[in-house]
Amino acid sequence: MAQEYKIKDLSSLDLSPGAKKEVEVEGIENGKVLLVNVKGKIQAVGAKCTHYGAPLVKGVLTSEGRLTCPWHGACFNAKTGDVEDAPALDHLPVFQVAERNGAVYLTGEEAAVKGSRRKPNIKCAAASGAQKEKVVVVGGGSGTLGLVEGLREKGYKGPLTVISNEGYYPIDRTKLSKALMTDLSKLTWRDKSWYESGSVEFIESEVTDVNFSDRYVTTDDGKQVEYTKLVLATGGTPRRLPLQGFKVLDNIFTLRSVHDTRKIVNAIGEKGKKIVVIGSSFIGIELAVATSNDNQVTVVGMEKVPLERVLGEKVGAGLQKALEGRGVKFYMGASVDKAEPDTSNPSNVGAVYLKDGTKLDADLVVLGVGVSPATGFLQNNKAVQLEKDGSLKTDDNYAVTGLKDVYAIGDIATFPYHGPGGDGTHIRIEHWNVAQQSGRIVANHIVNPSSSPEHFIPIFWSALGAQLRYCGNTIPGFDDIVLEGDPTENKFIAYYCKGETVVAMASMGRDPAMAQSAELMRVNKMLTKTQLQEGMSVL
Repeated sequence: MAQEYKIKDLSSLDLSPGAKKEVEVEGIENGKVLLVNVKGKIQAVGAKCTHYGAPLVKGVLTSEGRLTCPWHGACFNAKTGDVEDAPALDHLPVFQVAERNGAVYLTGEEAAVKGSRRKPNIKCAAASGAQKEKVVVVGGGSGTLGLVEGLREKGYKGPLTVISNEGYYPIDRTKLSKALMTDLSKLTWRDKSWYESGSVEFIESEVTDVNFSDRYVTTDDGKQVEYTKLVLATGGTPRRLPLQGFKVLDNIFTLRSVHDTRKIVNAIGEKGKKIVVIGSSFIGIELAVATSNDNQVTVVGMEKVPLERVLGEKVGAGLQKALEGRGVKFYMGASVDKAEPDTSNPSNVGAVYLKDGTKLDADLVVLGVGVSPATGFLQNNKAVQLEKDGSLKTDDNYAVTGLKDVYAIGDIATFPYHGPGGDGTHIRIEHWNVAQQSGRIVANHIVNPSSSPEHFIPIFWSALGAQLRYCGNTIPGFDDIVLEGDPTENKFIAYYCKGETVVAMASMGRDPAMAQSAELMRVNKMLTKTQLQEGMSVL
């Protein structure tokens, strides 16, 4: 039950428009809230981001009331507390405040103050089979979670079925490569009872075909599931190397699921292993960092430096130097020739050979050589045309081109990009945030078909010994980098420019630079290359 609490050490609501202030609530242990002034109205919201608990006082508050987390870009409406951008799932609680007799008081419930979150209301009675609408979702990842909760919150009451072959409810997949986490209780975002409260049916199966004209999907056990709206969210399939030894030897792994992570963790066992990571992009480098403390880790990459394609040579070189300081070895500009068996256990890998003859001893090998859209079940379907990479081309609402009432979200969607430098170019982005946000957009379009989506700026983060934040996109290309700070010290900001336009930025140890840059990009007010070179700052 709501009651009144006094704000500690605050005598008046003296807060300028657009300002924020973290304060303590007397009588509630560890009770903190964030005071915000949006267009002259002062109220309090939860003080911590509902994603990973970042202090929102260190984030960005716009004059319009968008409150952005400094860590991973989750955005909230500071007036209502509602989530506006992924990756947060829960909203912020909102509290009324009042100034009286030289003190400030807050009205609210203790649990809401301490919890700093408000779960979305997805409760829905079991829908009747006679309902006109029936939404079927294929896949159980981040996009599905955003879609399912978005549909129920926005008022969709019809049958809602998710078909997934993963064997568990949607998880925080980012923790697999960043922390090699295997405990489902710590990985799943919502439990069984949560989905049951929203009458969301989960079917553990694999879809093998879609009949788009008669509107049903077929599963691997022969079951046919009818739909009126179909959302394809099957994610990506890790690529493997078509080279000698890589298809037949054990202890060669890819990483996509909890099952994969468990295999890797079991293979590492008591530590002290020789681990060869093939691939120098984010999955590979995150794995190298996660395993480097107690093992001998070697990274093999085709680029000059790790992460060169996304971060550029100078930043990649700096990060490589920092990681070498942690004991990680690098073979860059290298090509793999073959994998050879272990002499004492011929069924297991024992070494990886590079094309220059270099031999890398290995107790296990992890492949981080990219993913392909998981659309094999559509490969021979004449009703749909796949892009060259196997993805599905969509419009701004993620509706698949050439098909009616069919959407594609997440890793399999090639969609129009409206961020800086994008100009509506169709691109595909394999980010957690993008997948979840695309699910939210589809949910809104299903419930409100005449609505237009709000464009968002892609954001991702990576654990590279320190936390890397990134916003924007360099798929359209970049021709220059404005660099502040030193990547070798894990403290820098890099602005990726195409002409005068900043198309992306990356940072370490400089919060909330990424959150501020993403907001400036969203409203087309990002600084130009020249302005940055002249010393202007986004902070």
